[in-house]
Amino acid sequence: MTKRFSFKPLNQQQAMRYSRQLMLPALDFRGQEALLASKVLLVGMGGLGCAAAPYLVASGIGSITLADDDTIDRSNLQRQVLYREADIGQSKVQQAAASLQALNSDIGINTLQQRLTADDLAQLVPQFSLVLDCTDNLASRNGINAACVNAKVPLVSGAAIRFEGQVASFSMQGDGACYHCLSQLFGEQQLTCMEAGILSPVVGVIGAIQALEALKILGNVGTPMYGKLQLFDALTGQWRQFSLSKDSACSVCGADKSAQ
Repeated sequence: MTKRFSFKPLNQQQAMRYSRQLMLPALDFRGQEALLASKVLLVGMGGLGCAAAPYLVASGIGSITLADDDTIDRSNLQRQVLYREADIGQSKVQQAAASLQALNSDIGINTLQQRLTADDLAQLVPQFSLVLDCTDNLASRNGINAACVNAKVPLVSGAAIRFEGQVASFSMQGDGACYHCLSQLFGEQQLTCMEAGILSPVVGVIGAIQALEALKILGNVGTPMYGKLQLFDALTGQWRQFSLSKDSACSVCGADKSAQ
């Protein structure tokens, strides 16, 4: 079950702000109130985070915590659309928080200007309804995944490089795969966007899908992509979907680990 916090009915101003979502029968007041009762941890305020965060905040999640230790570089401006030229050298999370607060002043926006360690994640993740992994390296993704498995908190993972992107969601309720079931099949990717490049809209596409998945999970709308890996090829505009099977021998979520 996704955690809810301080579940309250919508007030008149909220009903007006989110009226276009309230018109959707699958969401309605019940789903919007669930969104407003949710707390999201978003790790990584690069291209993916800059694409996902505005949609989450605009859609009315209750609060969001942004975690990133980086500052804004001129090369970031090509794809990290929350930042402006005047922001170069400033903290990513601080500038992102200011932009997002201006978008929706009713949403609680918190910042963590630090690289989260395993201990940090172990303490933080249980406090949230859902985690978005918008980081750019395998070690961070595996660390976030392990914390979500242990806390049984849903995870939405995204990645993008060159002309390709991928998205996967994990319920972390013990009956499906975790990210490590997938990542153990490949080694650390040595190339980052700095070395391999990235077409700007690709991170926008993947980040938006991450936000969509998060809203579906938090609002209990539709069918989340649990157990599925979605791959996007920007050069052809095609999506491919693969099933992810739980690995009973997985060192993070496998049967041996669960029995401990």
